[in-house]
Amino acid sequence: MQKEVLNSVLEKAQSWLDGAYDEETKSAIKQMMDNEDKTSLIDSFYKDLEFGTGGLRGIMGPGSNRMNRYTVGAATQGLANYINKEFADASEKSVVIGYDCRNNSRLFAEVVADIFSANGIKAYLFEDLRPTPEISYAIRQLGCQSGVIITASHNPKAYNGYKAYWNDGAQLTAPHDTNVIDEVNDITSVNDIKFDGNKELIEILGEDMDNQFLDQVQSLVLDQEVIDRNKDLKIVYSPIHGTGVKMIPAALRRCGFENVINVPEQDVVSGDFPTVVSPNPEEPAALEMALNKANETDADLVMASDPDSDRLGIAVRNEKGEFVLVNGNQTATLLTWYILKKWKEQGRLTGKEYIVKTIVTSELIKEIAVKNEVEYFDVYTGFKWIAKVIRDLEGKKKYICGGEESYGFLPGDYVRDKDAVAAITITAEIAAWAKDNGKSLFDVLQDIYMEYGFSKEKMIYIVREGKSGADEIKQIMQDFRSTPPQTLGGDKVSIIKDYSKLNAQYVLEGKDEAIDLPGTSNVLQFFTEKGYKVSVRPSGTEPKIKFYFEVQVPMNSKDEYYAANEKADEIIGNIAKDLGI
Repeated sequence: MQKEVLNSVLEKAQSWLDGAYDEETKSAIKQMMDNEDKTSLIDSFYKDLEFGTGGLRGIMGPGSNRMNRYTVGAATQGLANYINKEFADASEKSVVIGYDCRNNSRLFAEVVADIFSANGIKAYLFEDLRPTPEISYAIRQLGCQSGVIITASHNPKAYNGYKAYWNDGAQLTAPHDTNVIDEVNDITSVNDIKFDGNKELIEILGEDMDNQFLDQVQSLVLDQEVIDRNKDLKIVYSPIHGTGVKMIPAALRRCGFENVINVPEQDVVSGDFPTVVSPNPEEPAALEMALNKANETDADLVMASDPDSDRLGIAVRNEKGEFVLVNGNQTATLLTWYILKKWKEQGRLTGKEYIVKTIVTSELIKEIAVKNEVEYFDVYTGFKWIAKVIRDLEGKKKYICGGEESYGFLPGDYVRDKDAVAAITITAEIAAWAKDNGKSLFDVLQDIYMEYGFSKEKMIYIVREGKSGADEIKQIMQDFRSTPPQTLGGDKVSIIKDYSKLNAQYVLEGKDEAIDLPGTSNVLQFFTEKGYKVSVRPSGTEPKIKFYFEVQVPMNSKDEYYAANEKADEIIGNIAKDLGI
């Protein structure tokens, strides 16, 4: 089998050597072919980098399974072909193109602009790196048919990616996602790609669009007076070398915060991410420099965004004055709770409003919605599904906010992807409101637990690189399906949800029910009698399989917070052992 794979890889690599590729690419391929260890060659060519429903993401380098101008080119040519078919009667077809701080991001963005323009499609290219939510906003604002941002979000520095958007500013969903994939798969030769751009069809976007976007962020402020009274709130912010470096401090200041403290070393825009191992606000190490700065300056709040500024990480002071990290579920919970509270106080809840969360996100958010008589929706992981609900209900019901456990939140519908720019400004407002009431964000979170019940969430992932890793992840999912756990953390499994079959099996009752969601997804969920929840899914963008845990334990007073945390950690540890991880 290995020999067959190698022969196939050698044949594909040779086709690149014989094809219309640049000499630098051919030289790198030749070097891999001459190397006695063929691992790099196999990983670069054993498959084509798949254009999935969200676009491309992969390690940069030569080869069919790598991010380079040719795989980016094929994706763009396929998308251009689909736009030209789908909007054949449009007087003008246009797209927005943005990019982040990663190595080669500007190069890939220029390649994308050239290809769209060569296909008669006007390309609005941002003059410099910009946050992902601003690209989503610009698509809607300019009335474009589509858009692309070159980003690999929070992946390690070796990666880059390509996210495709539709005319509503959201990532592709049915039928456009599979239709675009078909068009991309039809690009079988580099000669099919129109690389020679038409400069007359490329327009540069800059400060004017920035100001329009910032105006929209400012419009989300729920209590300007509370910000004005606490305008000196000390906020440390880090862009972690990414696109938030200008826009997020600008948004905070525009909303009234006058004491935004930066982390100079992490304001340096760099795809090498020199101060962190991983530019991921989920990782405590990524916030270390910001936390040090906060302690030096006696700051109230620490916030950071990932390289493309669609996700946020925050840290707050506990009752001892020490900074503690707030996880993605807690962040979404805080934001949802505050926004619903303010909407209710302002008489904006009419019975037609709703919120959205993903299936792996805390059930506590559902409890907040239910208690406030606001409709909620559960959707698959990925903000395109939240955006789909917004699109489907547009003109019928009013979207308030939506979030997911992976540190993404969307508080306004003028953007159709997660938005750290707006989420960070509202988090700052919550901190100002808390200070106005003699509290910290830590106190507010405990108040929520006292009202709605204590919930602890944790995510554990296993990384498996390359083809062998992909095979192992596939086998893990097969094993859980064929032999599901009967107990987790000492509690009987009562419900098994398999989203690949859209089936919910009520184990103890001996019955099955259909799951009402659009399409299938490779996700398994296990619920126990006590309400513990475990979700298992391979990542769609990284070589990982992820395990999401959520447990509830009693918390009768704030004094029991730490004991409840310890008990929850113990239960999660036992569940992880039961799952063999």
